[in-house]
Amino acid sequence: MTDLASGLTGQTIFVTGSSRGTGAAIARTLASHGARVVLHFSASPDKARSLASELGEACAGMVQADFAEPGAAPQAWREATRIAGGRLNGLVVNHGIFDASPALEDYDTWRTSWARVLEVDLQSAVDLMREAANAFVDTGTPGALVAVASRAAHRGDDAEHPAYAAAKAGLIATVKTFARAWSGRGLLAYAISPGWIDTEMAPQGKDARARALAEVPLGAMAAPEEIGRLTAFLLSGACPSATGATFDVNGASYVR
Repeated sequence: MTDLASGLTGQTIFVTGSSRGTGAAIARTLASHGARVVLHFSASPDKARSLASELGEACAGMVQADFAEPGAAPQAWREATRIAGGRLNGLVVNHGIFDASPALEDYDTWRTSWARVLEVDLQSAVDLMREAANAFVDTGTPGALVAVASRAAHRGDDAEHPAYAAAKAGLIATVKTFARAWSGRGLLAYAISPGWIDTEMAPQGKDARARALAEVPLGAMAAPEEIGRLTAFLLSGACPSATGATFDVNGASYVR
């Protein structure tokens, strides 16, 4: 705990998708260890305001952005940097959608669904990572980024969600590439690859939840706070040699 606090105190971190669920848990954990957080929301301003009130002075401010819109990510980074007083120390890419992209639909539906998922889950994410690289590499203000991907990046997803799996695989590949390119020049980069996380996005019905848990040897979904604690550890600077690594958090439902 002490190491996390010493590593995060005074740091300002931009956390996307932080108005609820896993992103909110990440923001709370970072704040509890001394960081200031810039929150991001797309369509949940009330939840973002509620979290900002809960965090108090640990919330530096809020950014609204719809990452389905091309070009929204660089603008969001600039606004977060302004809110932070001109300098961010870290980035957590946590936003994403889980829209269907079934191959057996008509071609126009296939193309449209892939375009939206790739824009939100991959393009906007790597746009933000690019902004972080430009801010941290060889500038004298080093920083770190954590990208929340998915086990689907490694094992694929169901037949309804190939675009989601592809986007998360691309996200992990970008983390690895950035780490290889710039880990010695001011940027540390990590990925987290969860399975089911116990939030409102997980299956809620009794039967659907039972099916989801049946493939998890641990017998439980990951708590969002687990992702928060791992993110805080990675951003604290406690283990810089892990840069480029992907951390599986899936209850042994996919073991590499």
